[in-house]
Order: sequence, then structure tokens, then C-alpha cells
Amino acid sequence: MRAESFRADQPERRSLSHSFEDLGVSEALSSDLARVGITEAFPIQEKTLPDSLSGRDVLGRGRTGSGKTVAFALPLVSRLAGLAPGSSRVARRANRPTGLVLAPTRELATQIDRTVAPLAKAAGLNTTVIFGGVSQKHQEKALAGGVDIVVACPGRLEDLIKQGLLTLDDVRVTVLDEADHMADMGFLPVVTRILSRTPKGSQRLLFSATLDNGVDILVKKFLKDPVLHSADNAQAAVTTMDHHVLVTDSDHKQALIETLASGTGRRMMFTRTKYRAKKMAKKLSQAGIPAVDLQGNLSQGARDRNLAAFSAGDVRVLVATDVAARGVHVDDVELVVHIDPPAEHKSYLHRSGRTARAGASGSVITIATTEERSDVNKLMKKAGVTPRVDQVAPGSEVVKDLVGERAERVAPGATPAGATGGSPSASRSGGGASGSRRGGRGGSGRGRGRGSAQAAGRGNGARSGDAGAGRGPSNGRSQARSSERRRGGSVDGASSGSARPGASRSARGGSAQRGHGADRVPDRATAAAQRRRENNRAGQPTR
Repeated sequence: MRAESFRADQPERRSLSHSFEDLGVSEALSSDLARVGITEAFPIQEKTLPDSLSGRDVLGRGRTGSGKTVAFALPLVSRLAGLAPGSSRVARRANRPTGLVLAPTRELATQIDRTVAPLAKAAGLNTTVIFGGVSQKHQEKALAGGVDIVVACPGRLEDLIKQGLLTLDDVRVTVLDEADHMADMGFLPVVTRILSRTPKGSQRLLFSATLDNGVDILVKKFLKDPVLHSADNAQAAVTTMDHHVLVTDSDHKQALIETLASGTGRRMMFTRTKYRAKKMAKKLSQAGIPAVDLQGNLSQGARDRNLAAFSAGDVRVLVATDVAARGVHVDDVELVVHIDPPAEHKSYLHRSGRTARAGASGSVITIATTEERSDVNKLMKKAGVTPRVDQVAPGSEVVKDLVGERAERVAPGATPAGATGGSPSASRSGGGASGSRRGGRGGSGRGRGRGSAQAAGRGNGARSGDAGAGRGPSNGRSQARSSERRRGGSVDGASSGSARPGASRSARGGSAQRGHGADRVPDRATAAAQRRRENNRAGQPTR
């Protein structure tokens, strides 16, 4: 069990008097926490554990990084394993979990499982994670084998229920994490249907940073005589986090973004849209700053690879939409940059919560154009933040101080192994059709309509410049000329991520460089291809 699994949920340490055993946590689970260095409870845990361990419904409010996951993981595991007063263990049955945790995003569900699973294992229980965007076969197999605790996103969970692959009739404890975010994402109807399938009288725990946007409806309908515990208010309260607003002209914004991204430490940069996140990661990579994106259009595999590359330090910059603002924790993020100011203050706080975690320090920067200044001021007021505001250019001293030591730029296209989406080479270097685009249009030849040839291994220039490059006559002299033409500019995908000047349309006309190769004698296969095209245009039969 890795220490990071729990430290991701632990906020800034304070002087506290209660150990977990003092609060009623069993020795087995307390020892498991102590083994990774967690010996004292934090405010949200200290306030909620006595009630949640006793079986009461609890409504807990705490900011991002306040320790909510451990606060609900302990009573969830304790009561299902019979380690809390008045509880007993239930035999594991196929397709009938006894514990359920609902989370709004795949990233958050995975993060929760990293915290719950080690505790469950220490108590003799097991867990599985259920979310969409991936094949459900592994999820079906896990459920059929018997699972005690399911951590799930609402959409896929409801799909599996409708398919008859699991029932919630045996659920004893249900947890809703980030309930306000589920409401913002429009999940309230499906969450309501799921909760209606859990037994009446079963324990329900609801944790959220805020309790608005319809969350109160869930509370009134599904929580029985709940106890409300609030560790802090819904505004910024992290003393190790510095807030800055950098006001700049629209013409300087991209250069400022690149400067802020150029430091040696990890930084997360947020945009409002998926398209902009992808585009910005690509621009930074092209500028020599390795970056990956994290946004909803990526497959789960691509998300995992990009996040792993960022976590491992293979790339220093992660450009994300709000999908990454909840549940994703990476150690030592020193800078959070709001490329696009968020629409509302809760998003600002959740984005900003990716830095200054577990007592570490960090800076949060909001880039605002002159036209956005008024809206950003209102946003900061609602968030309870008093930022330092500076009018800057990319080379301003305040920008240099925030960036710190700059990293050396790398050659565009030098993508970390496995990373996807941000780097030009990552998006254009695969096999098949995408592989045929290496070097711009040069090298694709007629491959746009003949993907099978590229998939067979002839796509990397096999049809560029002459029809016989991969299957033509065995005349050594013509092959040498064909090879020379390819090296001369039509294709150089193996050594470069972009086409050479003047070669971008080299393959379409059948000659290596149509309009630039009049001094070269075409081989017979190329000449025949030219004749066929000319005859086709004239409507004449091919000779």
C-alpha cells in the first residue's frame, strides 16, 4: 500500500488531540493508517467519525483536500467488516455489493478506490471501480466474483443495473462524494434513481464542498435525521497558497502562458473547453515545453497514460478542463494557472486545490485580459480570495519570480513514452492512417483512400512520389531515383515531425515534387500513373 494513496486526501497538518482510536476506529484500521504515517485525525474526520461509525446518516462539508475521503472510508469499511459498534459482517455474494460510493468523474472514482481499497483489504473486504468509457467486461467479471464495495460513476452503474448485472438490494452503506459537482453535471436524476434502489433505513453519508444546487433535495429525500458537520466554509482557507491575477493584453497572452509553463516544476493549467485544452497542450509541446492534456474527449487509456506521464515527471505541464479539478492528486504541483478564468467561484476553488496540498506551498495564477478584469474581480470576491494583481508582459519581473528556474526547451515531437494527445508526435505518429500523415501531406500519396496499404507497412512514404515504390519494377536505377526523391523532400517522417518546405503536396500528382521536379526524368511507373490521370480527366480509356 502506498503512502500517496492517503496523503492525497490529507490537508495541512494542525495541532490535534485526537488519534483515530480515540474516535472509535478499530485498532486494525488505525494501525494500517499509522503504517503510512497517518496517526492524527483532521477536522472533517474528527467531527464526523463518532456519528458515522455509530451508523448515523451524516452530511459533511469540507473544502477540496480537507480529508473527506478518509472521513467516509473508515466508517464504510468498519461497518461492513463488523468493526464498529452495532455492526456485523455479511457474507460476500456475487453481484450483490454491500457498500456503494458514488463519484461524479472517472478520475475521482479511481482516486477514492486508491484510498478505500487498502483499508478494505486490511479488514478482509474487497473493492472494484465502475465507470464508463471502457469495456464493461472486467467490471462484469469482478461483480460476478463477488465484491463488497463498489466505487462507481452514476451513468455506468445504472447501465449495469438495467442489464441485471448487479443489484443494490444488499447495500448497507452508501456514500455520495462531491454531491454538488454531481448536481452541476446534471447527475441528480440518475443519482436519485440509484439511491431509490438502496434499502430504506440503510446508512447514507453525503460529503461535499458546498451544499447547494439541488443537494438539499437529496438530503431531504434520502438522509434520515442527518447530522451536519462542517470543517470549514466554502471559501478559500489555505494559508500556504498564494493567489495572483496577471492582467495582460490579448496579443501577449499566449507568450505569457508559455513563459508560465516553462519552469522546472510541475504545473497544471486549466481551460474551459476540451478543444482548447488539447490545442494548448499541442502548442506548448511545439514550443519545446512537453505537455499533455486531460479532458473528456480522451479515452480512459489515454487519460491514464497522460496522467501517469505527468505524475512520473516525464512531462511538467498538464493542461486540463474541470474534469481534473476533482479527485486528481499529483504530488508537488507548484503552480496552478487558470488560462481561462472559470465560470464560477466553486470551480476556481476546486481547480486551485490541486496545489498547496498536505501542507505544501503553491501559487495560483489567473490570467485575465483587460476586458476580463471586472469579471475576475467578482470571481475572487465570491471565492473569498484577495489576490495580488499585476499588469504584466511575458518578461515582467513578477512573472520571472513566479516561474522560477526555467527548464531547457526540448525538440518538438520528443514525446514521453505512452503519453497521448498533447505532443505533435503523439497525435501523428501511430500506424495506419495517422502514421501516413507524418511529415505533413508529403508521404501520404494516395493513401487517404487506400489505408490498407499503409496499415500493411507501406504508409510511411511507400506511395509518395511513385506508384512503384512499394510494388513497382525491380529496376535498381529507378528504385534509386525513387528513393532519392523521397529523401529530397517528399517524405522525411522518420526524422522530422513536419514536411520540408515545398513538399507538402508532393504526393498528390504522382511526382515527388510536382512543379519542382521538371529537371528529373520520371520512371515508367510514374509516367503511366500520370497518363492514367490525364486520360481519366479527359474521359478517354487508358491505354
